[in-house]
Amino acid sequence: MDTKLTIKLDDDVITRAKRYAKHRKTSLSKMIESYLDSVTKPDSKKIEITPLVKSLSGVITLPDDYDYKKDYTDYLTRKYS
Repeated sequence: MDTKLTIKLDDDVITRAKRYAKHRKTSLSKMIESYLDSVTKPDSKKIEITPLVKSLSGVITLPDDYDYKKDYTDYLTRKYS
């Protein structure tokens, strides 16, 4: 059942939110409902893995001693030098 809700927000926030919703081809009401639904679910800490992500799991194998932090640091050093 849908229920009407009245809230007060800053005009600039409303304008930006409407533009954002229009760009994503959704309504502001639906966007707010989705947000409130996501933050109020009891299991909001549990992340659902999509079928696409599941299909990609295990595609890459890395050595046990792989240091991703060092690799990323090296990448950033090369990028910004």
